[in-house]
Amino acid sequence: MHLKWVCRLATGAALVSLAACGGSGNSGSNSIASDTAAQTGNVSMLVSDAPTDDWALVGVRVESIALVPQGGGASVTVYSVDAASAPYVNLVELDQLSEILGNVPVPVGTYTGAIVTVGGNSGDVALTTSSDPESGFAGAPSTSIPSSNIQIQHAQGSSGNLSVPINVAFASPLIVTANSSNALDLEFDLSHPAFIVAHQPPGAGTVLWGVNFTGPVRHHPIADITKLVLRQLYGTVTEIASDGSSLTVDKDYRTYPIVNPETAVQTSQALTVDVDSANGTLFYDVDAMSGPTKVTSFAGLTGLIDGSYLRIQARYQADGTLVATRIWASSTFNGVWASPEGHVFDVGADSITVSNESGQPVTVDIASDTNFFFQGGTTAIGTGTSFLANMVRGFKVHVDVVDPLATPLVAQDVDIETAEFSGQIGNANTTSFDYTHDFIRSQDDYTQQLDYISTTSANGTDGSGNAIVGFKFWPFAYPTLLTDGSGAIGDFVSAVTTSIPAYGFTAARWADPANPTGWSAPWVGLLPSPAPLATVAGGLSSNDQFTFTTDVSAVTYTADVSASSGSATLVYQVDRSNGILTVSPIDITTASGLATFTQALVVGSTPVKVYGVPQADGTLRAYVVFYYTGDSPAD
Repeated sequence: MHLKWVCRLATGAALVSLAACGGSGNSGSNSIASDTAAQTGNVSMLVSDAPTDDWALVGVRVESIALVPQGGGASVTVYSVDAASAPYVNLVELDQLSEILGNVPVPVGTYTGAIVTVGGNSGDVALTTSSDPESGFAGAPSTSIPSSNIQIQHAQGSSGNLSVPINVAFASPLIVTANSSNALDLEFDLSHPAFIVAHQPPGAGTVLWGVNFTGPVRHHPIADITKLVLRQLYGTVTEIASDGSSLTVDKDYRTYPIVNPETAVQTSQALTVDVDSANGTLFYDVDAMSGPTKVTSFAGLTGLIDGSYLRIQARYQADGTLVATRIWASSTFNGVWASPEGHVFDVGADSITVSNESGQPVTVDIASDTNFFFQGGTTAIGTGTSFLANMVRGFKVHVDVVDPLATPLVAQDVDIETAEFSGQIGNANTTSFDYTHDFIRSQDDYTQQLDYISTTSANGTDGSGNAIVGFKFWPFAYPTLLTDGSGAIGDFVSAVTTSIPAYGFTAARWADPANPTGWSAPWVGLLPSPAPLATVAGGLSSNDQFTFTTDVSAVTYTADVSASSGSATLVYQVDRSNGILTVSPIDITTASGLATFTQALVVGSTPVKVYGVPQADGTLRAYVVFYYTGDSPAD
């Protein structure tokens, strides 16, 4: 199994969630008071995602974001672009990263939710499969899915003007006060089974892809804006401060479908980025193939003028300002975009292969002086081919090449944006555990031992804002069920040593005191194990369990179903009839929804696919259940 499941899940899944950061706690005002309507606070609008090995491009047009005031009242639109010209945001590139849509003034008030609107017309979602998807994936490698085979669910409006409104409830209020700085992170989860649902009929029938934005939505709060890992952003210089302390850009996106040379889709979303006057910003002149040069002022830099195209690695300060750690400048957009960014597809003895947004592999040679960085840092964590022993398939990287026109490409720098290890968990003890990950190509397989981070290492905060030190873990999609503290490691070992295989994912940390020269695990997200396509063997019982028998291997499992609000199993009816694919969420927290689900589980007849977290008693805690009507799927 690959982890099409990890804050990402699958050939059938995704999730959208809004994270309100920097404001939580008291209830605040019931709505936006008229006497404070003219006052605003700054909110950074971000989008992020979790990873997938199956897709190279999941392009979505985000048209608007509106905040819902506490206590009612009209929603407040805080981000909006013209629907016809809204650029695609490639969610695949946002693997546990955040992309800045813009920094916007928001009226003072308390907000409890958001309405996110995405394009719902044919072509408003673009899908391209990766160069080496997982075994059993319904799409062919490196293939752009025709828009006629993509069916966007729950679109509203008239033909040509369709959109999908997504209602998102915040777990805690977003409180905006005058002159404050907050962040709102919109997270599309590619690992969730209900985001992209493939329906493949038996035989040679056409695979239809249902894109479902409604249903699997969660709030993912971020306690500390300075801990956000930002994707490198692109922009056109519009102003350089006279004292060189900052520059302002209008944000750019790439053109889709992809063209050669790369061209920019320019926007009017302005961002101001400060120079790192204390530690220095690394500056690269792409046209002159010079750099990095450490600078403490943007004034007078050759290659940096109004109209220049920039690629910027930045971080947030506590006050909400952006500080650049590295900047690449060119007179052409193609000059700053040409360096490949994507998930590592293969690690060789002296090269890495990165899967780009066209689903094509790009091989980059590693030279003796290639520097490796971690999450935009300015101090190299390794140099040359010897560091490749620390990398595996699935890492997310952005490569800066010596010459974008050279063949083969040679890496000057490799920024490891995320160091993700995932797979089946084994050999867990109080010191370490292993991930074993098997791919179609055996050369990509790996077994990686990870130590837990030090018991004194800072590791974020809990739901109450209390600081966490040491290792922590949680079941997928239930971050409120966090286990941390002195007993966390022992509890983790107990949780992953049951009879049903346990799977997980970790974004590893470099140079923790537990392992000063390697990777350590700050946390593990335990993933639902995907059972094969099956048929209902026993209906829903009084203790909320049902059984199912897999079609191929004839193994029978018991699924525990929860109908409790806030932790309910996500149930979807998937119907394919007359070439139309419909994905309908069934709310089993209601009496009518539970009755619909119960009646649908016909013994010996109803096809189901269950995703569940293994429990100590051998049952599966069902996270997602699909049941199929109409044409039956092949798998």
